[in-house]
Amino acid sequence: MSPESVVDPSGEAVLPGALPEALRAELVAFRRDLHMHPELGNQEFRTTAAIKARLEQAGLKPRVLAVGTGLVCDIGTEGGEWDGGAASMLALRADIDALPIPDTKSECAYRSTVPGRAHACGHDVHTTVVLGAGLVLAALHERGLLPRPVRLIFQPAEEVLPGGAADGIECGVLDGVGRIIAVHCDPRVDAGHIGLRKGPITSACDRLEIALDGPGGHTARPHLTTDLVIAAARVATEVPSLVARRMDARSAVSVTWGRIESGHAPNVIPQHAELSGTVRCLDLDAWRRAPDVVHAAIDEIAALYRAKTEINYVRGVPPVVNDPVITELLRDAMVARRGTHSVEDTEQSLGGEDFSWYLEHVPGAMARLGVRTPGERTVRDLHQGDFDADEYAITVGVELFTAAALIDGAH
Repeated sequence: MSPESVVDPSGEAVLPGALPEALRAELVAFRRDLHMHPELGNQEFRTTAAIKARLEQAGLKPRVLAVGTGLVCDIGTEGGEWDGGAASMLALRADIDALPIPDTKSECAYRSTVPGRAHACGHDVHTTVVLGAGLVLAALHERGLLPRPVRLIFQPAEEVLPGGAADGIECGVLDGVGRIIAVHCDPRVDAGHIGLRKGPITSACDRLEIALDGPGGHTARPHLTTDLVIAAARVATEVPSLVARRMDARSAVSVTWGRIESGHAPNVIPQHAELSGTVRCLDLDAWRRAPDVVHAAIDEIAALYRAKTEINYVRGVPPVVNDPVITELLRDAMVARRGTHSVEDTEQSLGGEDFSWYLEHVPGAMARLGVRTPGERTVRDLHQGDFDADEYAITVGVELFTAAALIDGAH
């Protein structure tokens, strides 16, 4: 498909996939509004309404998901047919929820206005990128320049295990979809660049909750009790290494605790103890085996202290495994827009992402979207209260997605 010029409503000539300056400014303002009003998973009513209103303003027909938040919107599917055949759409996915942590940015005009809530993972950027791509693609479709239909998916509750993707799939967001792509903010990559990896790019992540019970008593007579403090300590220290020894080391299975709680007095051995944490691994087969191995390790250690166990192993998400062909589609799209220097290889992380559930049904790929200001030396990370993004990344993400839709449709 030749990159012929089109004219946006302001009269400015642009190449397909490029952003007019007025739209860039609008998208930055939209992202800042989301950043100031973060909403937790399955509570994203304001966010959903804002996205819906802007898509409808562009003449599109978004549909709110049956769960009450999130939405899906098709571009170029009038009558359900395209070029005389059933459409096999490319889907662009964004996640729209925030995190239950405070925004600690001290000098920021658009910091969160909601106590204890922040867009500290960049979902406001993801949402704005997909919205912007949708607006550009809708304008191209009006001019007959969109070669194949595209679906926009604005998914709620990514941060809530097992993730809102499963609800979206049940609501039919993948019906008619043949491929799916997404981005995730990466504060280790400069704005203007993306990171790509074929195969696994994230890890599996499950939640683990354990209750230990037994007769308590006086600390002067621990031999008459089930010493649950010691039992909980041994579970906390020995289960991670025992699980690691029973799994292939290359799968990097990691049991990590975030909470341990037991007792209320220094001279009373308690009757109840609780631990909770996560199980992460890099390999899909290891993820499928992990629950049985973890259960066995916990029971073995607890049995040494005659502690009764109640284990709640909550399946979270499998690894995101990027399809090689669609990863190359993202590479081709980025190179077409910004040159070979704009793409870098990236490592597999131990973070979890429910985008993986879509990939259980259709091939797809996720790119790491650089959000670090070039030259910045401050080391930032996701899920931190001071997280922010260089907003130039919005332009880059929109161009990546629109170019991917044009290249994909031309083949």
